[in-house]
Amino acid sequence: MTASPRVVVIGAGTLGICSAHALAEQGARVTVIDANSVASGSSGRSVGVVGTQLTDPFEIQLRVQSVRRIRNWEERLGLNFNHIGYLRLARTSAQMDLFAKSVEIQREAGFRSRVYQADELTQLVPHISSDGLAGGIFGPDDGFLDPHEMCALLAAELKGLGSKVLQFCALLGVDKTRDGYRLETGRGTLECDFVVNAAGAWAPRVATMFGQELHVRPERHEALVIRLDEPLPYTMPMVMDLVNGEGTGLNFRHEKADELIAEIHKVKSTVPENPDDFNDQCDEDSKVSLAEMLLERVPDLPGARLGRGWAGLYPVTADHRPYVGPIDPSEPRLISAAGAGGYGIQLAPVIGLITADWVLRGTPNTVPYSHKLAPTPDRNVSAGHAAAA
Repeated sequence: MTASPRVVVIGAGTLGICSAHALAEQGARVTVIDANSVASGSSGRSVGVVGTQLTDPFEIQLRVQSVRRIRNWEERLGLNFNHIGYLRLARTSAQMDLFAKSVEIQREAGFRSRVYQADELTQLVPHISSDGLAGGIFGPDDGFLDPHEMCALLAAELKGLGSKVLQFCALLGVDKTRDGYRLETGRGTLECDFVVNAAGAWAPRVATMFGQELHVRPERHEALVIRLDEPLPYTMPMVMDLVNGEGTGLNFRHEKADELIAEIHKVKSTVPENPDDFNDQCDEDSKVSLAEMLLERVPDLPGARLGRGWAGLYPVTADHRPYVGPIDPSEPRLISAAGAGGYGIQLAPVIGLITADWVLRGTPNTVPYSHKLAPTPDRNVSAGHAAAA
């Protein structure tokens, strides 16, 4: 491997741009290509939440690294990170016990969080109904950002580091060379030592072009704007009703003083969507479901009514953790960075670091235990096979 390898990153969403940025910072010569524009896929349709209120130590550790980089970009590049706080709701005493442990894990990692009992939740959300709830965990420093803004800022810095971002540059063909790959694109031929497949919902198709199989399923998720007749006298934090798969999946957050954004983090259909041809609007049935859930959880919002809606894709894996690393150990020059659907925005910075490790060092060593994200044969399976196992 050369001291300054040539790397092509396929995909200009958050995973691709963050991977390219981490590589360029460490001296790689990077070219990012995308068949469309920066953040035009799943990233551009995300609600942009960044939160650390989880119960798994490894998941929290991943976010330690991500949040450090996001805060650096906030201070150094002017990235707008809206620190509105994140409230995850619990329905059982067992979940409350997990939250208590999470507080300790987060404290050791340098994050602030606190467990609230059900009768204390109105301190955070005055309009919330605590019916059916045991309480929640709240992180005051969490919040949301604009994924398109993050990608644009990093793409601009990439250019300053001597790297390139080629928009509307589709991958047309692949040839393996002695030292890497020759890629035919809509804007000419690219020779490189390494390729990073960060193509989001299109990542399985890209893998096929390299003769590999990548099991990432594009799931369709919907979001809605909730308009209010009167501005709230407080900032609504991000509120999530889901703990390790249990709960309704309803989540909502502040967008403006008189506007919220809501979505459902769970889906009924497991049929993969076609990223080139899917319904990108919110269905009427989904609007009704969201309205009913919101009425149950925040019944007295002032004149709440549904506004515009849209749908995007979560590229997910069988175990709902991203793939970061080579699929085939005999092909170490092809690295996958895919399948972070639902958490891609908040995990993209750390995925970038892990991807750079694989390219520059041949193994992930910056983030503890990140080898667990490699798309090994036991992980790189379809959802059906995972369920059977």
